[in-house]
Amino acid sequence: MRIRPGTRRTAGSVAGLALAGLLAATAAGTAPAAAAPTGADGGGSHRVEYFPQPGGAGRTVEVPATAPARTGRTSGASLSAAEATVDGTVGEQAVTGSTDDRLDVVIIGDGYTADQQDDFHADATAKWADITAIEPYRSYQNLFNVWTVDAVSNESGISGDPGADVVKDTALSSYFWCADTERLVCTDIDKVASYAAEAPAADLVVVIANSTKYGGAGYSGLQAEGYPFNGVSTLSSDHPSSSMIAAHEIGHSVGLLEDEYTYPSYGTWTGGETDGPNSTTYTPAQLVEKRAKWYRWLGQSDPTGSTVGTYEGSAYYPYGLYRPTSTSIMRELSSTDFNLPGREAMIAGFYRAGNALSTTLDTNSVIKHGKRIQVSLAVGTTGLARTDLRWYVDGVEKVRARGRTAVTPASLGVRADGRSHKVTAEAVDRTDAIRDPAVRALATDTLTWSVRATGHRK
Repeated sequence: MRIRPGTRRTAGSVAGLALAGLLAATAAGTAPAAAAPTGADGGGSHRVEYFPQPGGAGRTVEVPATAPARTGRTSGASLSAAEATVDGTVGEQAVTGSTDDRLDVVIIGDGYTADQQDDFHADATAKWADITAIEPYRSYQNLFNVWTVDAVSNESGISGDPGADVVKDTALSSYFWCADTERLVCTDIDKVASYAAEAPAADLVVVIANSTKYGGAGYSGLQAEGYPFNGVSTLSSDHPSSSMIAAHEIGHSVGLLEDEYTYPSYGTWTGGETDGPNSTTYTPAQLVEKRAKWYRWLGQSDPTGSTVGTYEGSAYYPYGLYRPTSTSIMRELSSTDFNLPGREAMIAGFYRAGNALSTTLDTNSVIKHGKRIQVSLAVGTTGLARTDLRWYVDGVEKVRARGRTAVTPASLGVRADGRSHKVTAEAVDRTDAIRDPAVRALATDTLTWSVRATGHRK
């Protein structure tokens, strides 16, 4: 299904967008200082993460807020009327619920001409499939809405491919050789924001660059700079390893996970305990004593092939900080798994953004005891998820109604006694991937209706 867009916001209006969304910036205390805020005037910079080699560890670098003048759409190369009709079209790639109940991802292509938009849609589908093949994305993908926005470029491909001297006229000004680094694909975040604003909502953005060359980048903490989304990932369309870049970067934006790789030059961490759920200054004994971080997972066999413990080196510091496992997707992209504490942090992020339980029946209205109550579950019992649906009347569970997605107050035992009653549906994800009660609380959704039990339908 295609939705015709409204008028796109200009790049100049982006700086005035209100802070929105639901995700905090990447955890403080371990990462290098944040870059200066950008602006529509092109000033400032961003700190981005990139991966020089497929399967390797990441690096961070400061990059310009806007692309060099030699990249991107030139002032004299405007779109034709037919191309302008396509430009900005919004598509529903995987829309599973209302934007209020979902984490909304917007995928935008760069370096695709008007007649290559079908190629972009195919690439968007393939890359999202790569990401959602990884747990816990796989089990919780119905907590995401995925939108596409067509960005029409005047030329196919992006600048810097195959060599640094190649210049392409593209919608988002994406380019290899950003900051003189071949595999680093930068983009113009203001232009990205302009296109992303066409979608109904945008919590995260993925920019797919039309290229067979390996590369990409991750921009985190953008809400602190005035953008309505927290993270932007860039990746090349036709390299099989590029999808892992976005899978890692969403780990920062959604799971609030820290990088687990290190720089020798950082030496020893001398600060206090960090905020990130996957870095600590504590030994295993201290984790248990303080009931901190991943103490509940200590000694468990991990999907990464390791055993959960404390492995020295994390959040860029080779000494003084510890990570949960020997390796994971947050340490190097050769690992396609989050470790157990990372999985739990990601699931917490999914539930901070999305609701597993939804209904079209207004919970603010008073219903009568014969009214049908229909609910839907975004997360069931496949993969890691173990959603349990229960019904309560005035706080007392009606055990025989467990698992039902449609009931009436009368079928739950509410009598036409003229009194007011409360009917509650509660969905709890009892997955073994959650051990922290605070995360279990995030994975619990309830809906409650007031019932006027007079015996008449409403």
